[in-house]
Amino acid sequence: MTQAIIEIRNVSKRFPGGVTAVDSISLDIAAGEFFALLGPSGCGKTTLLRMIAGFEVPTEGEILIDGQPMVGVPPNKRPINMVFQSYAVFPHMSVIDNVAYGLKMDGVEKQERLRRAEEALGLVKLGGFGQRLPHQLSGGQRQRVALARALVKRPKVLLLDEPLSALDAKLREAMQIELVRLQQSVGITFVIVTHDQEEALSMANRIAVMDKGLVRQVAPPAELYEFPNCRFVADFIGKTNLLEGQVVGLEGANMLIEVKGIGRVAVPAAEGVAGDVRVAVRPEKLRLDKNEPTADRIHFRGRVTDIAYHGDSSWVFVTDPAGHSLMTAIQNEARSTQQSVVVGEEIWVSWAPGDTLLLND
Repeated sequence: MTQAIIEIRNVSKRFPGGVTAVDSISLDIAAGEFFALLGPSGCGKTTLLRMIAGFEVPTEGEILIDGQPMVGVPPNKRPINMVFQSYAVFPHMSVIDNVAYGLKMDGVEKQERLRRAEEALGLVKLGGFGQRLPHQLSGGQRQRVALARALVKRPKVLLLDEPLSALDAKLREAMQIELVRLQQSVGITFVIVTHDQEEALSMANRIAVMDKGLVRQVAPPAELYEFPNCRFVADFIGKTNLLEGQVVGLEGANMLIEVKGIGRVAVPAAEGVAGDVRVAVRPEKLRLDKNEPTADRIHFRGRVTDIAYHGDSSWVFVTDPAGHSLMTAIQNEARSTQQSVVVGEEIWVSWAPGDTLLLND
């Protein structure tokens, strides 16, 4: 990994009343990285971001930015800038004055700060918008103003606290692409806080998944999705089917698992897995067939109980012999209003053994 620009060393944050928001977290964020802190509400991700920014002080541990300890360093003296969820643009100022405001407070000469502000507006594709007032802009444009204002001071790190949450779904997707483009063009380290797994997966180089003040796993998006290290990550990142199982033996390179409702199956052995396990399979790995699948696939006979239509795909829910409901994903490839399966139909469900995840917790 490239040299770390942010080093978090055994950082904890406890609030009055015994609430531990962040619990002994250690991680490094590389220079030039797009890093995401992902987790449900109350997991501690925003508190951790605020400690990096200097708005909260760690109860224990230390934070270093660009090799320098941040103990006692106020937010305005740190080589960072922050974009808030609410954007916090000044309604009475023009766009150009909003963007140049931080430079004005730093005593930058007027001509130079206006030049840099125009340059920043060009980066976020708002060239020519400088004389408008915030109320004359769309939500996405106001968000870009907030980004330009943060970038104009040329920070080493840009912190983003749920920056897209106030946008509608289509604009949010467009801005995800824009943020990635912007980060790559300026080369600044971006650290984003989000509870939206799809947002994190589509934007970040690496993601730290947080739960109850702890970091459960740090990995690139594809690794998090395909190889989660625990039940929480498997369940939080994307959708997954979790079945109860028990390890009953080994057979060459395979592990024999007795899966409740399905029977004994052989899957590739997983390190550190023993006893009672959770058998996890992603919905898109499951296949539905009218005829019994070949013996090289794990399979069972089930009944379709529900179908949820999502345009390009449908979620098909099938009950296994133990009464568990499994979700499968099918692509709606044909231009038709008819589904390929119907509620009440008996059908074969199968998956490749290599697509099985074994989790102990």
